[in-house]
Amino acid sequence: MQPQILDSAESLPDADWQRLATGNDPFISRAFLGAAEATGAAGPRLAWQPMHLALRDETGQLAGLLPLYLREHSFGDFSRDWNWPAAWERSGRAYYPKLVTGAPYTPSPGPRLLVARDAGAAAQVALVEAALALTRELKASSWQCLFVREAESRSLQDAGLLLRRGVQFHWLNRGYRDFADFLDGFTSEKRKKLKRERRAVAEAGLRIEARHGDEIDAALWRDIHRHYRDTFLRHGNHPAFPPDFFARAGAALGRRMVVFLAWQAECPVASAICYRDDAALYGRHWGADIDCPGLHFELCYYRGIEYAIEHGLQRFEPGAQGEHKLARGFEPVPTWSAYWIADARLRGIVADFLAREGEAMLDYEAEMARHLPYKSQFP
Repeated sequence: MQPQILDSAESLPDADWQRLATGNDPFISRAFLGAAEATGAAGPRLAWQPMHLALRDETGQLAGLLPLYLREHSFGDFSRDWNWPAAWERSGRAYYPKLVTGAPYTPSPGPRLLVARDAGAAAQVALVEAALALTRELKASSWQCLFVREAESRSLQDAGLLLRRGVQFHWLNRGYRDFADFLDGFTSEKRKKLKRERRAVAEAGLRIEARHGDEIDAALWRDIHRHYRDTFLRHGNHPAFPPDFFARAGAALGRRMVVFLAWQAECPVASAICYRDDAALYGRHWGADIDCPGLHFELCYYRGIEYAIEHGLQRFEPGAQGEHKLARGFEPVPTWSAYWIADARLRGIVADFLAREGEAMLDYEAEMARHLPYKSQFP
């Protein structure tokens, strides 16, 4: 199998993408990555240099694909390596460039070693070997395979990568009939608080609806982008996605993109951008023009839970961080990332750090589970 470096996700034909077992993941898709790269959000200007590894067999058929970016900083990849550049510098080495496999600005666990449905395990092994060879060739400090599924994490560990455990808060569908059925599992105190939050939004007179990516016109996308942009600027962050990204991604993803909108009269005053596949809903960005108590929770959490129940989705993953999600029924779950460190000495130091951090994450996950709002602990 021969690896080939691609300078954009869209340089691989859609027919080839269809051969890959992606689980219909919206983020590791030609639509999402292509839109991010074409609009500059995941391009060289923001230190996302696409170097996707495509693997072809002896007949020229696509056998596998590894989304890969060469990075000169860590903004937007959620690698949590804030102190690592300084450690490399103290050792007389450069931390950047590094290679990253993951979805830009998206800490959502998903498939990373993409293989054709008829390719077998050999293609996955070959992708890892090609990534390690490229890391050495470019003299990069590391290859970081971020937010992988647990099954893939074991394969990467077998290949010599170091695993890193994290924690996110996900809502799990336990066969609920509707939102009221879900809420019935809460303690009385927690249930009353959540109902009070929802009532405040209802009494504000806002009309709330869900629209899919192919149901939104250019004018409405401009309003949605304003909500997204202003939230980032308000917190001193850079809104990496330009206005045309959402319009382009929405058209390409269609029903795999979901936006919850709040309207005041005929004006869209708040929005929460989500994505979905066949099993899960993924929350990403939110913003509002007005200050309405409870509106953030309504759009970002409660409407998503209702949507997941209605559409038979198994999970709702609203993004990284946020212990406040516990009170809304989101449970602590482990996440996994994998790191290959080029320098042997630094690899040992990182391995020791990740082992100690992993124990702390286990304790944190257990502690958070004790604060769930349910009447009884789920298995």
